[in-house]
Amino acid sequence: MTKPDSLDAMPAALNAKGEFEVQDEAIDLSVYAIEEWVGFGVFCVLGATVFHQFFTRYALNDSAAWTEEIARYLLVCTVFIGIVGSVRKNSHIHVDFFYHWLPRWITRPLSTMVDLGRIAFFGYCIWLTWQLISRIGGQPMSVAPIAIGWVYGVVMLSFAAMTLRAVQVAIRNWTNGYSVLERPGTTGASS
Repeated sequence: MTKPDSLDAMPAALNAKGEFEVQDEAIDLSVYAIEEWVGFGVFCVLGATVFHQFFTRYALNDSAAWTEEIARYLLVCTVFIGIVGSVRKNSHIHVDFFYHWLPRWITRPLSTMVDLGRIAFFGYCIWLTWQLISRIGGQPMSVAPIAIGWVYGVVMLSFAAMTLRAVQVAIRNWTNGYSVLERPGTTGASS
Protein backbone atom coordinates (compact mmCIF):
# COMPACT_ATOMS: atom_id res chain seq x y z
CA MET A 1 0.00 0.00 0.00
CA THR A 2 1.37 3.38 -0.94
CA LYS A 3 1.18 6.44 1.28
CA PRO A 4 -0.82 9.42 0.04
CA ASP A 5 1.19 12.46 -0.99
CA SER A 6 -0.84 15.02 0.95
CA LEU A 7 -3.08 15.13 3.98
CA ASP A 8 -6.01 16.10 1.77
CA ALA A 9 -5.88 12.73 0.07
CA MET A 10 -6.05 10.88 3.40
CA PRO A 11 -9.38 9.61 4.69
CA ALA A 12 -10.87 11.67 7.52
CA ALA A 13 -10.35 8.87 10.05
CA LEU A 14 -6.55 8.98 9.68
CA ASN A 15 -4.37 11.45 11.53
CA ALA A 16 -1.17 13.11 10.22
CA LYS A 17 0.83 9.96 10.95
CA GLY A 18 -1.61 7.81 8.97
CA GLU A 19 -2.98 6.18 12.12
CA PHE A 20 -6.67 5.58 12.77
CA GLU A 21 -8.09 8.37 14.93
CA VAL A 22 -11.73 9.27 15.40
CA GLN A 23 -13.12 11.90 17.73
CA ASP A 24 -16.66 11.59 19.05
CA GLU A 25 -18.96 14.53 18.55
CA ALA A 26 -20.51 16.17 21.59
CA ILE A 27 -23.79 14.61 22.61
CA ASP A 28 -26.69 17.04 22.62
CA LEU A 29 -29.63 15.72 24.65
CA SER A 30 -31.58 18.95 24.29
CA VAL A 31 -33.06 17.77 20.99
CA TYR A 32 -35.24 15.27 22.85
CA ALA A 33 -38.57 16.37 24.29
CA ILE A 34 -40.41 15.00 27.32
CA GLU A 35 -42.43 12.48 25.29
CA GLU A 36 -39.24 10.91 23.96
CA TRP A 37 -37.81 10.50 27.46
CA VAL A 38 -41.07 9.00 28.73
CA GLY A 39 -41.15 6.65 25.73
CA PHE A 40 -37.55 5.66 26.42
CA GLY A 41 -38.45 4.91 30.04
CA VAL A 42 -41.39 2.72 29.03
CA PHE A 43 -39.14 1.01 26.48
CA CYS A 44 -36.60 0.24 29.24
CA VAL A 45 -39.34 -1.31 31.39
CA LEU A 46 -40.42 -3.31 28.32
CA GLY A 47 -36.84 -4.50 27.83
CA ALA A 48 -36.57 -5.55 31.47
CA THR A 49 -39.87 -7.43 31.20
CA VAL A 50 -38.79 -9.29 28.07
CA PHE A 51 -35.42 -10.09 29.66
CA HIS A 52 -37.24 -11.46 32.73
CA GLN A 53 -39.36 -13.62 30.43
CA PHE A 54 -36.27 -14.85 28.58
CA PHE A 55 -34.36 -15.56 31.80
CA THR A 56 -37.20 -17.44 33.50
CA ARG A 57 -37.97 -19.45 30.39
CA TYR A 58 -34.49 -20.48 29.29
CA ALA A 59 -32.32 -20.20 32.40
CA LEU A 60 -34.79 -21.33 35.06
CA ASN A 61 -36.98 -23.49 32.77
CA ASP A 62 -40.04 -22.00 34.49
CA SER A 63 -41.52 -19.21 32.37
CA ALA A 64 -43.25 -16.31 34.11
CA ALA A 65 -46.76 -16.27 32.64
CA TRP A 66 -47.46 -12.59 33.24
CA THR A 67 -44.58 -11.26 31.15
CA GLU A 68 -46.08 -11.89 27.71
CA GLU A 69 -49.24 -9.87 28.27
CA ILE A 70 -47.48 -7.08 30.18
CA ALA A 71 -44.83 -6.85 27.44
CA ARG A 72 -47.56 -6.59 24.82
CA TYR A 73 -49.21 -3.68 26.62
CA LEU A 74 -45.88 -1.97 27.25
CA LEU A 75 -45.13 -2.24 23.54
CA VAL A 76 -48.47 -0.58 22.75
CA CYS A 77 -47.63 2.24 25.18
CA THR A 78 -44.13 2.62 23.73
CA VAL A 79 -45.49 2.92 20.20
CA PHE A 80 -48.14 5.51 21.00
CA ILE A 81 -45.80 7.61 23.14
CA GLY A 82 -43.20 7.40 20.37
CA ILE A 83 -45.68 8.66 17.80
CA VAL A 84 -45.96 11.90 19.76
CA GLY A 85 -42.27 12.55 19.05
CA SER A 86 -42.82 11.87 15.37
CA VAL A 87 -45.67 14.36 15.27
CA ARG A 88 -43.49 16.96 17.03
CA LYS A 89 -40.70 16.47 14.51
CA ASN A 90 -43.21 16.26 11.65
CA SER A 91 -41.39 13.15 10.47
CA HIS A 92 -44.30 10.97 9.41
CA ILE A 93 -44.46 9.71 5.86
CA HIS A 94 -45.53 12.50 3.51
CA VAL A 95 -46.72 12.25 -0.05
CA ASP A 96 -45.36 15.40 -1.64
CA PHE A 97 -45.36 14.36 -5.32
CA PHE A 98 -48.05 16.82 -6.43
CA TYR A 99 -46.55 19.65 -4.42
CA HIS A 100 -43.62 19.70 -6.85
CA TRP A 101 -45.85 20.27 -9.86
CA LEU A 102 -48.75 22.37 -8.59
CA PRO A 103 -48.54 26.15 -8.15
CA ARG A 104 -48.14 27.68 -4.69
CA TRP A 105 -51.66 29.10 -4.64
CA ILE A 106 -52.90 25.50 -4.62
CA THR A 107 -50.23 23.84 -2.46
CA ARG A 108 -50.39 26.35 0.42
CA PRO A 109 -54.13 25.77 1.13
CA LEU A 110 -53.65 22.03 0.58
CA SER A 111 -50.86 21.97 3.13
CA THR A 112 -53.02 23.89 5.60
CA MET A 113 -55.84 21.38 5.04
CA VAL A 114 -53.41 18.54 5.81
CA ASP A 115 -52.47 20.25 9.09
CA LEU A 116 -56.11 20.80 10.03
CA GLY A 117 -57.04 17.25 9.01
CA ARG A 118 -54.26 15.85 11.19
CA ILE A 119 -55.46 17.88 14.19
CA ALA A 120 -59.05 16.76 13.61
CA PHE A 121 -57.99 13.12 13.25
CA PHE A 122 -56.03 13.09 16.51
CA GLY A 123 -58.86 14.91 18.29
CA TYR A 124 -61.32 12.31 17.04
CA CYS A 125 -59.00 9.54 18.25
CA ILE A 126 -59.08 11.07 21.74
CA TRP A 127 -62.86 10.83 21.72
CA LEU A 128 -62.82 7.24 20.40
CA THR A 129 -60.31 6.15 23.01
CA TRP A 130 -62.40 7.79 25.73
CA GLN A 131 -65.41 5.83 24.50
CA LEU A 132 -63.39 2.62 24.67
CA ILE A 133 -62.16 3.37 28.19
CA SER A 134 -65.69 4.11 29.39
CA ARG A 135 -66.87 0.72 28.10
CA ILE A 136 -64.04 -1.65 29.04
CA GLY A 137 -61.62 0.42 31.09
CA GLY A 138 -62.40 -1.30 34.38
CA GLN A 139 -61.88 -4.80 33.02
CA PRO A 140 -58.76 -6.42 34.50
CA MET A 141 -55.91 -7.84 32.44
CA SER A 142 -55.83 -11.62 32.03
CA VAL A 143 -52.75 -12.28 34.14
CA ALA A 144 -52.49 -9.23 36.39
CA PRO A 145 -55.01 -7.41 38.60
CA ILE A 146 -54.48 -4.19 36.66
CA ALA A 147 -57.34 -2.46 34.84
CA ILE A 148 -56.94 -2.44 31.07
CA GLY A 149 -58.05 1.19 31.22
CA TRP A 150 -54.52 2.18 32.27
CA VAL A 151 -53.18 1.07 28.91
CA TYR A 152 -55.94 2.84 27.03
CA GLY A 153 -55.39 5.87 29.26
CA VAL A 154 -51.79 6.05 28.03
CA VAL A 155 -53.09 5.76 24.46
CA MET A 156 -55.62 8.55 25.05
CA LEU A 157 -53.01 10.82 26.66
CA SER A 158 -50.72 10.10 23.73
CA PHE A 159 -53.46 11.13 21.30
CA ALA A 160 -53.96 14.33 23.35
CA ALA A 161 -50.23 15.04 23.17
CA MET A 162 -50.27 14.29 19.42
CA THR A 163 -53.09 16.80 19.01
CA LEU A 164 -51.14 19.47 20.88
CA ARG A 165 -47.98 18.76 18.90
CA ALA A 166 -49.97 18.82 15.64
CA VAL A 167 -51.34 22.24 16.61
CA GLN A 168 -47.75 23.40 17.23
CA VAL A 169 -46.67 22.08 13.83
CA ALA A 170 -49.63 23.80 12.14
CA ILE A 171 -48.79 27.11 13.84
CA ARG A 172 -45.13 26.75 12.84
CA ASN A 173 -46.13 25.97 9.25
CA TRP A 174 -48.48 28.95 9.16
CA THR A 175 -45.82 31.24 10.65
CA ASN A 176 -43.12 30.03 8.25
CA GLY A 177 -45.46 30.28 5.27
CA TYR A 178 -44.66 26.74 4.13
CA SER A 179 -44.66 23.16 5.38
CA VAL A 180 -42.42 20.17 4.81
CA LEU A 181 -44.85 19.14 2.05
CA GLU A 182 -44.06 22.28 0.08
CA ARG A 183 -40.33 22.27 0.87
CA PRO A 184 -39.32 18.64 1.49
CA GLY A 185 -35.72 19.49 2.36
CA THR A 186 -36.75 21.42 5.46
CA THR A 187 -37.83 19.92 8.75
CA GLY A 188 -38.54 22.93 10.92
CA ALA A 189 -38.78 20.68 13.96
CA SER A 190 -38.56 22.30 17.35
CA SER A 191 -39.51 21.28 20.85
